[in-house]
Amino acid sequence: MKSRRLARECALQSLYYADSLKSPEKEMLSRYTAAFQKELGDTFSFCEDLVCGTTKHLPEIDKIVSAYAKNWTVARMSAVDRSILRMATYEMIFSQDHAPVPAIIDEAIELAKKYSTENSSKFINGLLDQLKKERK
Repeated sequence: MKSRRLARECALQSLYYADSLKSPEKEMLSRYTAAFQKELGDTFSFCEDLVCGTTKHLPEIDKIVSAYAKNWTVARMSAVDRSILRMATYEMIFSQDHAPVPAIIDEAIELAKKYSTENSSKFINGLLDQLKKERK
C-alpha cells in the first residue's frame, strides 16, 4: 500500500495546478489527478477525494481560512501555502475520512517544509492549530 503522505503530495500538486489555472474545468483537473493513479495504487481514491472535495467546498474553505488568517487574505498567500491550507481544511472539516487532526496538521507542516518555506510551515501550523476547534 502506498502512503497517504504521497497521496497528499499528489493532491497538493493537483490543487496547485488548479489554482494556477484560476478556474480549471473539472474534467481537466480529473485528468491531471488521474495521472497519479498508477503511482498511488490503492491510495489513489484518498488523493482523488482530497482534490475533488477541496474544489467542491472551495468557497466555504476560503471563507474559513480567511477567518483564521489574521491580517492575511487567501489571495495574498503563496499558491503553495493556499493549496496546503485548503486541502488540510477540507480534510479537517468536510472529509468523511476523519483522519486524526494532529496527523492532518503534521502532514500539512511537512508539505510546507518540502514545497514552501520555513516561515510557511510556522504560518500553516498556527492557522491549522486554531482551526482544529472547528472539526465536527
